[in-house]
Amino acid sequence: MLAAVLTSLIPLSSSLNSNQNPSKTLRGNPSFNKNFEFSISENPNNGPIKMPTAPWMKAPLLLQPREMLNLSKPTTKKGSNRNAKAPDKALFGKESGVRGKKVTKKIIRNVEKLQRNAVLEDTQIGICEEFELGNWLEEIGRDGEAKKYDAKIPWLREEEKVMFRRMKKEKVLTQAEISLDEDLLERLRRKAMRMRKWVKVMKAGVTQAVVDEIRLAWGKNELVMVKFGVPLCRNMDRAREIVEMKTGGLVVWSKKDILVVYRGWTWIHGLTSKFSLMEYSSCFANGQEISSSAVSRLTSGNTINMSQEKSNLRALGRSLYREDREKESTPTSIYIKGDENNRTVVGSLYERETDRLLDGLGPRFIDWWMRKPLPVDADLLPEVVPGFRPPLRLSPPNTRSKLNEAELTYLRKLAHPLPFHFALGRNRNLEGLAAAILKLWEKSLIAKIAIKWGIQNIDNEQMAYDLKNLTGGILLLRNKFLIIFYRGKDFLPQGVANLVVEREMALRRCQLNEEGARVKVAETFQVADEPLAKSSTVGTLSEFHDIQAKFGDLEKENNELELQLEAQKENLERELRNQERKLSILNIKIEKSAKKLAKLNSSWQPAELDVDLEIIAEEERECLRKIGLKLHSCLVLGRRGVFNGVIEGVHQHWKHREVVKIITMQRVFVRVIHTAKLLVAESGGILVSIEKLKDGHAIIIYRGKNYRRPLKLMTDNLLTKREALQRSIELQKIGSLKFFAYQRRQAILDSELKLAKMEKDSWMRWLHVLVCITIVTV
Repeated sequence: MLAAVLTSLIPLSSSLNSNQNPSKTLRGNPSFNKNFEFSISENPNNGPIKMPTAPWMKAPLLLQPREMLNLSKPTTKKGSNRNAKAPDKALFGKESGVRGKKVTKKIIRNVEKLQRNAVLEDTQIGICEEFELGNWLEEIGRDGEAKKYDAKIPWLREEEKVMFRRMKKEKVLTQAEISLDEDLLERLRRKAMRMRKWVKVMKAGVTQAVVDEIRLAWGKNELVMVKFGVPLCRNMDRAREIVEMKTGGLVVWSKKDILVVYRGWTWIHGLTSKFSLMEYSSCFANGQEISSSAVSRLTSGNTINMSQEKSNLRALGRSLYREDREKESTPTSIYIKGDENNRTVVGSLYERETDRLLDGLGPRFIDWWMRKPLPVDADLLPEVVPGFRPPLRLSPPNTRSKLNEAELTYLRKLAHPLPFHFALGRNRNLEGLAAAILKLWEKSLIAKIAIKWGIQNIDNEQMAYDLKNLTGGILLLRNKFLIIFYRGKDFLPQGVANLVVEREMALRRCQLNEEGARVKVAETFQVADEPLAKSSTVGTLSEFHDIQAKFGDLEKENNELELQLEAQKENLERELRNQERKLSILNIKIEKSAKKLAKLNSSWQPAELDVDLEIIAEEERECLRKIGLKLHSCLVLGRRGVFNGVIEGVHQHWKHREVVKIITMQRVFVRVIHTAKLLVAESGGILVSIEKLKDGHAIIIYRGKNYRRPLKLMTDNLLTKREALQRSIELQKIGSLKFFAYQRRQAILDSELKLAKMEKDSWMRWLHVLVCITIVTV
């Protein structure tokens, strides 16, 4: 059979190139792939089948059915291990549907389906009673004994974690999608996509000028494109509500920061809606919300009477939409049952609680650019409130009204997620806002004020200063976007303040009654012959009032002076502690640097100067000095000073010339002389001269007449290049640290002197006060 197949394929293979694969060639031919549809017949008596041929073959190819090869099945060798998996991949590889949580969940679902099937339950009752897989599963130990395994199987194990599916955000229908037909809405949206001119809304929001421009554009076209800038571009849902409420139109298309507004059915040439903003604000003052549909109904009632059919259809659509919203938003809405009508209050618990907190404080800011709830418009509050004065403040016992840093940080973090309570746009005349803040502080600790955008000459510093003086609160945060006030620890609500005032008045009345009773008793027991002028007033209330009248101002001045002196004393003590702490840190650093420097100096052992030096004449010295000054090649000493590399460089210079010139940047001449002596001692040369140059000093050294080049140029008694750099750094560090430590010591001495002088003055002042009190009592 194999021989017949091979002989039948000889014409095909002979016509092919030796480098080509016949199967690939046939498969690559489109005519072959198109016509190569055949089936192997089981009857061997059938005639030959005409096979598809390659384009270069002239004669047709005829094969018997049994001689055909099925090229659709790829032939692979038995020994090939191409698709075999690696052992590590089979053990640790990530395979979907083989192991993991997904497979366990599938098993659990299948088991639950089996349990729901009543037929399988009836058939498996006996089996389950006889055998429980979870309780009787046993594993065989190494010693052959059976061990009971009480752990439950994964699908019988209780879920430890409670998983909640992520709810898909529902699409909220707009007013245009509710009230307009689909064909009309689709036409308007196609037209809106081709618009290229728009009305720009700046920072001030949808002002009356913007509304007039939109209505003027509606006279020429039924659609108007509105483009929003900051801050309304950050909340386009709120921008749509404002535009629909103020213009009475419908937003049919939106994209990024652009809205396209349709003038709607209520439009008549020259007529506009007359819905006032004051009515809208008064409605918001009662904690209610007016939607754009309500505004459109009001405007439509003033302009034109709609046909009965269209109004019925719209009412039906709105009612159905509201019913769907009530069913879907059950957790975030409240259904209130009244006597006759039922109404819904739609909104999250966060919005409802904030509205309840702001009820009665004033009209709402309808141009609010952030999420709801809407804050109170502080510009609509009265500028002057008759009889307004800052509230009475009284700190609890053993407490300070001033906040520390931890409390300030905590209150700022607490104020961050809170909603804005007020929106402010003017700098002065804020008594109405101050009265509203005081009313808010009875329910909330913090008042959060947003500053309006797009208003000229706004000064947030002036706003905060006036509000602080009017309310007496504590300013937590202020910038060009917001102002946050804390009511303070000493804040008293109006009811509590009234009780405190009443209590003080009652105490005064009691004191007056006691004084009157004492005077009556004194008159009763008074001797008739004794004159009234000799009656004593010691220990009476009148004496106390007299002393207060005489020395009250003096005591007040003394108290203020004492407070100032105590504050100065506290500041001096704090500064003294700070300086001592810094001095201790500097001393620790000096000790560390001294240890490092001592370790480096231990490996540095400079050579001693040789006593038996070679003598040169003055003429030779002058000649060598001139030669050294004319040299262009020289050695430069940096911050490392003299180390073994410098001595090696000196010997390398002496290899070609007798004189070497070394330039140092040291400014103090004593240090230059010390460096010159050290170079002479280490190199064994003769010092010719030390010359002052423009940038430093030049040290000229002569090698001598008896000079012999040493075998080892780098000496072992000096530091290496790296060690010399470390030594220079440590020297510089110790110098600067000692200088700063000296400054700290001087500051500590000055603070101690000031503190001693202040204590002496305070002691003298107390002595003076005691003398005055003694004189008064006598």
